[in-house]
Amino acid sequence: MAPRTLPVIEISGTPTDRGRQYGEAVRPRIRAALGYYAEAFGQSSGLTWENVTARAARWLDPVRAHAPHLLDEMQGIADGAGVRLLDVLALNARGEVIYDKSFADMTAEEEPAEGCTSFAAYGEASGDGHVYAGQNWDWRAGVADTVVMLRVVQPPRPTLIMQVEAGQIGRQGANSAGIALNANGLGGRFDDAVGLPQTVVRRDVLDQATITDALDVLCRTRAHIASNALLTCREGFAVDLETTPAGHGWMYPTDGLLVHGNHYQAGVPAALAADYRPMSSDSLVRVPRAEQGLRALRGSTGPDESRKLIKDALSDHLGLPESLCTHPDPRRPAVRHWATLVSSCVDLTSGDYHVTAGTPCDRDYQHMPWNLYDGPYGDPS
Repeated sequence: MAPRTLPVIEISGTPTDRGRQYGEAVRPRIRAALGYYAEAFGQSSGLTWENVTARAARWLDPVRAHAPHLLDEMQGIADGAGVRLLDVLALNARGEVIYDKSFADMTAEEEPAEGCTSFAAYGEASGDGHVYAGQNWDWRAGVADTVVMLRVVQPPRPTLIMQVEAGQIGRQGANSAGIALNANGLGGRFDDAVGLPQTVVRRDVLDQATITDALDVLCRTRAHIASNALLTCREGFAVDLETTPAGHGWMYPTDGLLVHGNHYQAGVPAALAADYRPMSSDSLVRVPRAEQGLRALRGSTGPDESRKLIKDALSDHLGLPESLCTHPDPRRPAVRHWATLVSSCVDLTSGDYHVTAGTPCDRDYQHMPWNLYDGPYGDPS
């Protein structure tokens, strides 16, 4: 079972300094992550970890060209943890390695997309008038003990709070400009052109101070794999982009509520349409169940009640174990067990950030020790 609370880490200074602080703080967790992924890749494909890092090297130049400061941060992480830069890059590009077209012929079955159910709720959908964003982050249970809460202080850019696997520079979170990013894997393999890893794209999104600049990153950047991005801002606005190397689709909330899972909801890309099947079939259950549960927010009288209603909605077990609140499936080998690693609820009105260290059905929310707005752009007036 995952720990009852997640480690909280704060880093600041130059990109290299931030990375070194991060790497030193999570050294044992990075080594655990490397051990797990070496086993997982070995079992699914026969690749050694050296094979994996050799494949990951193809993203060195694209990351350096797009965001050299983030490559410096990765180098700092490697130095602080006593590992190689390519080890850290592979942890940041583990999804890209899995979905790379050259990798397809080595797997007996296509890996499921990184599971998640994301939401935004505000306006009519929020009885207390607050703006909420969050998600259940479902991924491999074997990395649960590597997950940390990371606060990045990086003026003049916004201060970030994110939930990440140790060594990753970005995943999902929110910033001091009042922008939240929640993300979901979509699956599907596209052409051979090299795009950016999702951790780099997502970090770049959260580094932006306005919702339009965050959207511009998603629209102008070519990612290597498909991923869904749900952006919410404290002013009471949300938009969902299904980003793929072959084009994007988008959706807006209905009456202030938007939920997205791991299947294409805005439209199946033409590159996949001929034989598309949802990679995570349980997503077809999770999305409407989350919508149904979150409608209870309309009757909330305050933030405490809202958090309880959100936690209850995200604890749904229809279809267990691959339910909205995901638990390991005993029919699968341990290395292929999936679970909800983190359930998050961000109040973009107050700046309060809450997470569960594992499945929300049996854990209390952990309130982050930092307010989201303790940083540049934090004063909305």
